[in-house]
Amino acid sequence: MTTFPKHLLEGYKAFATQRLPAEQSRYRELSVKGQSPEVMVIGCCDSRVSPEVIFDVGPGELFVVRNIANLVPTYQPDESAHGVSAALEYAVTVLKVKHIVVLGHAQCGGIRAFVDKIEPLTPGDFIGKWMQMFIKPGEVVEQREHETMAQFVERIEKAAVFRSLENLMTFPFVRKAVESGQMQTHGAYFGVAEGTLFVLDKASKEFKSARGEA
Repeated sequence: MTTFPKHLLEGYKAFATQRLPAEQSRYRELSVKGQSPEVMVIGCCDSRVSPEVIFDVGPGELFVVRNIANLVPTYQPDESAHGVSAALEYAVTVLKVKHIVVLGHAQCGGIRAFVDKIEPLTPGDFIGKWMQMFIKPGEVVEQREHETMAQFVERIEKAAVFRSLENLMTFPFVRKAVESGQMQTHGAYFGVAEGTLFVLDKASKEFKSARGEA
């Protein structure tokens, strides 16, 4: 007999008795009017990087899709199923979000697997195939001279945000919304240990502290 995780049930009870009463009217409104979030976040599946917690938002405020290494594939209108692309299509064409945030983070397992060139985890190697779309055909990603492994990994973690932002623009409906001024795309990077958030400055192509620190 399977047993539902006890700590989840306890967590729900705490939610039902503490947070829910304060937000009950909000939930009822969302159930009737539907959702209309202004922001979509594309984040990593990593359990340490929850967009709702990091941005301290309530129900209905974020449309979130999470995958290994917060990657956005290129636009591929073929016969295959594309989860991230489907979420993007819904967010942009139906919900008409005003912002898309690609949220990368430190200590990303997917990026580390890519950097370490690990052996396939399974015969199908879903992770390996997924991470391959991070690089363009013929592109070589290697550690630079005088670059420590930690520096290399962080550089690639941030590069994944840049690549996802680049790939976003291959979707016609995303490009149209951005070029018409109806939507903006953003990059961010979360430091797990310190709880720090860095936001991409597109002009300088650098991640700057959200707290305004140097």
